[in-house]
Formats: sequence, C-alpha cells, structure tokens
Amino acid sequence: MILSALKLALSSMRANKVRTGLTVLGMVVGIASVIIVYSAGEGIRGLILSQIESYGTNIIETEIKVPSNKKGAAADTQTGSAIAMGVQITSLTLKDMDDVARLSNIKNAYAMLQDQEEFSYSNEFKKYLVFGVSSEFINIDKAEIDSGRFFEDAEDKTLAQVAVIGPKVKQRLFGDSDPIGKNIKARGKKLIVIGVLKSRGASLGFDMDEIVYLPIRTVQKKIMGVKHVYMMIHELKDVSKAEDTAEQAREIIRQNHEISDPIKDDFRVMTMADMMKTLDTITGAITLLLLAIVTISLVVGGVGILNVMYVVVTERTAEIGLRKAVGASYSDIMWQFIIESILVTIAGGIVGIIIGVLLSFIISIGASSFGLSWRFLIPAKAYIVALTFSFIAGTLFGVFPARKAALLDPVEALRKE
Repeated sequence: MILSALKLALSSMRANKVRTGLTVLGMVVGIASVIIVYSAGEGIRGLILSQIESYGTNIIETEIKVPSNKKGAAADTQTGSAIAMGVQITSLTLKDMDDVARLSNIKNAYAMLQDQEEFSYSNEFKKYLVFGVSSEFINIDKAEIDSGRFFEDAEDKTLAQVAVIGPKVKQRLFGDSDPIGKNIKARGKKLIVIGVLKSRGASLGFDMDEIVYLPIRTVQKKIMGVKHVYMMIHELKDVSKAEDTAEQAREIIRQNHEISDPIKDDFRVMTMADMMKTLDTITGAITLLLLAIVTISLVVGGVGILNVMYVVVTERTAEIGLRKAVGASYSDIMWQFIIESILVTIAGGIVGIIIGVLLSFIISIGASSFGLSWRFLIPAKAYIVALTFSFIAGTLFGVFPARKAALLDPVEALRKE
C-alpha cells in the first residue's frame, strides 16, 4: 500500500513540476537558515575561544563581582568598578594579587585597571582606552614589543610616568616618526613613550592596537585617583591543579575582604574550564534565539505546503472519487497525500541543507578574509534538526488535506469531473 502510494505521489510531483518546485522553495529557505544558524553559532564560539586562548590556557582570572544580595547592579568598565545600589564595588586590590601570587602553583601575576583618556602630542588629540597593568602583563599576555621596551616592576612601584602604545596610537599621534623618548600628555601629566607593541588586531571587543598601557600604580595614583583594580590574572605552573588553586585564591581573597559567606563574594575567580562553560552558555543561548526566529520561516514554509496540498486535493477530486469507486480505502487515500507531502518537505530539507552548507562556507571565507578566526563547522545536530523538522512538517501539514481527500464521498467527487 505504501509503495503504491509512493509511486502515485512521485507521479503527481513530476506532473506538476512548477507547483512542486515552489512548494519545496518555502522549506528550502527555512532549512538553509537552520544550517546557517548552527554554523554561525560554531563560528562565533570558535572566534571567542581563540581570543580567550590567546591569553593562555594556564591562567586563572579574578574580577570584581556584584554580590548576590546586591540588586540593581552594573559594571562600570570606565572606572574598573561595579556599582550596586549606588555603592561602588572597589575592594579588589593589588594586595589581593600579591597574596594570591604567593601560592605554590602561581608563576606570575598582573592586575589591570581600565580607563579612557584624551592623549595629545603636538597638535594631535585623540581619546584612547588605557590599560593600567603590572609589569608581568607583557609576559603573561603574550604581547610582543615592536620597538623600545615594556615598563619594569621598579617603574610601576615608583609611579613612573611612562607609556607603551599600540601601533595605531603611534601612527595617529606620531605618524612615521619614532615615538620612543617623546612625551604625550593625559590629564596634564607628561608620559614618556618607552615602547610600541606589535599589531594584535581585535580581541574580546577591544582593538588591541588602539590601547595605551601605563603602570597600574601610576594610573591609580596619578590618573584615576583610586586604590582598587578591576581584574587580575595569575599564571599557573601546573594547569591540572587549576581548580584547587582557584579555590585557594578564593579563600585568600575572602580573608582579605572579611567575607565569611561565599554568597557575599564581591569577586569572581574563574579557571579556563569556567570560562568555557560560560562561553558554551552564551553561544547556546544565541543559537537558540536565532533558531526561534528561524522557526517563523519554517512555519511559513509549512503553511505554504498545507495550502498547496489543499489545492491539490481540490484539483484531484475526480481522481480521488474514481479511486474510491474502484475500491481504494480511507487509508489508501490518506497515505497517498501524506507521502506526497513528506516527499516535498524532505526534498526541500535536502536542498536546504546543501544550500545552507554552501552559504555557511562562503560566510566562513568572508569572515577569515577580515582576519577573524572563524572556523567552518556544522554540528551533526544541525542535520538531524533539519531532516527531523522536514519529516514532521510533511506529516503534520499533510494530514489535514489528506483527511479531507479520504473523507470525500465517491459519488460527489465523481460529479466534479
């Protein structure tokens, strides 16, 4: 019975190629969108992962955090603090960094503050992001010096007014001239340029070539007038002990901040594993959101199939009456139209997958041409979702027209001839 229904469905599709093609098209768009969304999700995940890994996998990161008992809080990246109920969270300090750095599994450490200042040289004025960092930043962050040098720990501790600049900062303020040894100004303070970093491109939302690096204590005392830090990075000797080291760091900072209840922590210590979990949560949420939007196009395609199948039933009323008159049962008619609907949606699903893969590949090439670390990968679940939806849509949107056809009275149907 099913084989006979399959032959009839294929015969009908071949006899109405234009109608079949237009019906398939609606499903193709939706299925191709599903493939692209899953591929983009993997591409975004790979892009962020490559940027996280550029900082090294052997680190733990500590940053300010609003305690769970603080409502209505927000991070202020300009001052390197968090604001909760009008109160700034500014308790993370250089002492915390130094105390954690004494742990046996810690190799190096640096702290960081963020600010934005207007810098000037001669008649050039431009606002740039400021990273106030410890001297070990250059070693842990894998940044490379193009000319000059990075500042030393002694310069940080003595509040030296020195600066290391990104290549775009150098080009904007100094052009083709050598900036080493020259002074730039910020908030009326003269800062001697002692180094220029090699180009690093964009990372985690920052253009790393448009940043001015200053000793963190200089930023604290002479630029921002604060005592806290925004975050700190500790480099591990043994990555396998990362979670144990992170827990030891939490205990040390809680003692420094006089916190007894972990719920009241005003900081967050994360290992690379924690960062990966956060990354997976974010990319998963983005993918689901996009899929929810794509579902609309899939439903539209399914409704299109429903409408076409109703038209098919109307056009073939006489044929249905004849088949029933010569003995075709209710189930024979049902299977004929359901299988035809399923074939249309499966065909749309297959063509949609092919087009989706091709477009995803083109997107990956385009992203790579802009210097993004965008990997071309389509997870197996994307194909499963696409084909499953095609089958379900074909069955669901084919049942109602098929039932209408199967319930036709053969005498009444033959009168339509």
